[in-house]
This record gives sequence, C-alpha cells and structure tokens, in this order.
Amino acid sequence: MKTLLFLRKLLHYLNIESEMEDHDAIHDEIRKGIVFKGTNLWILFFAILVASVGLNMNSTAVIIGAMLISPLMGPINGMGYSIATYNFDLFRQSLKNFSFAVAVSLVASTTYFAISPISTAHSELLARTSPSIYDVMIALFGGLAGIVAISSRQKGNVIPGVAIATALMPPLCTAGYGLATGQYEFFFGAFYLFTINTVFIALASVIISQVFNFPIRTLVDAGRKKQVNRWITLVMIGVLLPSIYFGYGLVQNERFVENANRYISNVSSFEGNYLLKHEVDPNQRTITLVYGGVTLGSGQKSEIIEKAGQFNLSDVAIDIRQGFALTGVDEKVLEISRLKEELLHAKNSAHQMEARCDSLVARPQTGQMLLNEIHPLYPAIVGCTFAESVLYRKDKEGEKPMMLVIFEVNHQGLSALERDKVKKWLQSRLQNERLRVIFD
Repeated sequence: MKTLLFLRKLLHYLNIESEMEDHDAIHDEIRKGIVFKGTNLWILFFAILVASVGLNMNSTAVIIGAMLISPLMGPINGMGYSIATYNFDLFRQSLKNFSFAVAVSLVASTTYFAISPISTAHSELLARTSPSIYDVMIALFGGLAGIVAISSRQKGNVIPGVAIATALMPPLCTAGYGLATGQYEFFFGAFYLFTINTVFIALASVIISQVFNFPIRTLVDAGRKKQVNRWITLVMIGVLLPSIYFGYGLVQNERFVENANRYISNVSSFEGNYLLKHEVDPNQRTITLVYGGVTLGSGQKSEIIEKAGQFNLSDVAIDIRQGFALTGVDEKVLEISRLKEELLHAKNSAHQMEARCDSLVARPQTGQMLLNEIHPLYPAIVGCTFAESVLYRKDKEGEKPMMLVIFEVNHQGLSALERDKVKKWLQSRLQNERLRVIFD
C-alpha cells in the first residue's frame, strides 16, 4: 500500500500535462521558428561571424555568446515535429530552410577564415573535429530538454541552455575553417559532429511529439507511416554507428594516456639521467622521452623500454632521445664534480683529525673523571693518575699499547676483593682489557 502511494506521488510530480501549451500554440511556435528570412537570417549571419571570431581567437566566452543568439534550433525542431506528425509539407519547408541556413553559415565562416590573418587551429577548433557517442548523448538529451521547454508554458531559460549544450554553431564554423584552409579532415570531422547534433535533436523532437500525442493534421496512410519510420531508423543508425566507433577510440586513447603518464612518472629519472621532456601521441600510440645527464647506453634504453610492459604498454613505440650528455665539452662539468667530491672528502678528514685531537687533549682529564666516579664508591681512594703508554718486552718482538691507572689510597686501605672489583670496573669503564692498575 505504501509503495503504491509512493508511486502515485512520484507520478504526480513527474506529470507535466497541466503545464502543457495548447497544441495549436505549440504548432504555431514551431512553424514560426523554421523561417529564415529578415530578422532570423541576419541573426544567423551575425551569430556565425561571432562564433568564427571566437574560434579564431580561442575564446570560450565568445563562442558561448554565439551559441546563445543562434536561431538554428528552430528548423531542426520543425523537422522532428513534422516527422512525428507526418506533416510532410512542413518537413519539406523545414529541411529547405535548414539547408539554406547551413549554406549561409558555411559561406560566412569560410569567407571569414579565408581573409583572417590568424590560421592556427586552437583547442576550441580541435575540440570540434572528433565526435563520439558522447556527443550523441548530449544532442539527444539536450534536444529532449529543448522540445519539452517549447511544449511547456514555463519555458524559463531552458532554450538558451540547450543551445549551449548542443553546440550547433561551433562545428559549422569549424567546417568553414576546414574549407578555407584546405584541411578537409577538419571539415568532415566538424560537419559530422554538426550532423550528429542535428539528427539527434530532431529525433528528440520526434520522441516528445509522439509521447505527448501531438495531433496529426494531415491524412496519411499506414504504408507511408511505416516508410517514414523505416527512414528514421536508417538515418539514426547511419549516424550512430560511426560515433560509437569514435567513442570507443576516445576511451582507448584516454586509457592509453593514463597508462603512459604512469609509465613516464616511473622512468622520470634513471641511473643519473633525468627526463627533460616527453610527448604522448595516443593516435599513433607513440611515446617520446628526452633525457639529460650521462649518455644512455643501448642496454639502459632497452631496460627503460621493457618497463613499459608493466603499464600495459607492450605494443607502444617508445622513442628515447638524449637531450644533453655530460661528454666531450661537458667533461669540465665532470671535473668540477670530481673536485667537489675531493673537497668534501678533505673536509671529512679534517673533521676526523679534529675529533682525534680533541680526544687527545681530553686524555689528561681522564684521571680526574675516574677519581670523581670511583671515590663515592670507595672513599679510601683519594687520588688517581691515568696515562696511555706502550709496553716493550725484550723477550718478545713488537710493542703493545696499554693503559696505566695509579690510585692513591689513604690509611684505611682496600682489601684484595675491593681491589679486584675496582680493576673489573675500570676494564668495563675504559673498554680495554690491557689495563694496569696500581694501588699506592
């Protein structure tokens, strides 16, 4: 019961019948939007020039402005609406006006790019030359939002948003750039993107028109309806299949770039060589690495290339280049490095000698230190002499270093056991077994 109540409430929120425009008002608005003469034609002309300037200067804000003022959505919605309602006269009129608008746009954009002193293909131009399945989704959902807004009394700011999302104007200008510069791969890629947007915005209009049961205003037989539906299916499949292929390629390229970046990070430094520059070409599946440092041998290069297999890049062509090497003229750099190492070694030796001298200076104070430590334990010891010497023996060759400690004892004296304990304490304290202790 609760589930049924929830579904009813959900359907109430999703229902838009109460907000629908009158069917005659929708028909008149769509019919008015397909006309391209006078105001609409001038707006189209100016919009295409604004978009061309934005693409030429690589300005995203200018391109968005051109999309907002573009009137190209009108005839596309008209084609979709006329197909859904089998109004073939309206379809022919929409197609005629749309073809005229596309021709005007191509002429205007081609003329602009032909006379523009800047012919560099910036990122905004390049982004419109490789359509994929994701562009299909944008066009379809954007078109759905657009036709729903047209059919509703509460249009709000949906129509401008749809114009930005579906982006009809930039690919048409990019196609003009391709014609003007003779780069036909730009023309075909951009015009295909424009075709995707056109077909799937029109398809969205067909879907919504049929869902909302827009009335059929002409007489049409069942055979003609089947023929129209068959053509819609063929056109949709013909446009969709290449985009799926391109979408698959886009996903593969993104995966390749991700793996390549992980690999480059792993080999950014290699046995005294540092990566100065790298280039990743996902289309050609190549990676170029430029190193600086010690000259790379063939074995080292092979090791760097073999590491690519750890990042799913076994079939990738890796080009390893030497940016600069520390050879020839750069031997001076190596000599300076060697001298620095020698200087550092000399400094370390000096520090060691200084520490040794400090220990020698401190040796005479050892007797005082030992006396301070032993007197609280054995008050009878009142004096101490410490010295390091060498024991010479006539019956044996060589010399043996030894330590000599002389304790001055007062009248109380020390027992033999206490003297033995003091001797063991000294051996542990001075870390030396060769120790002579004299009690005076």
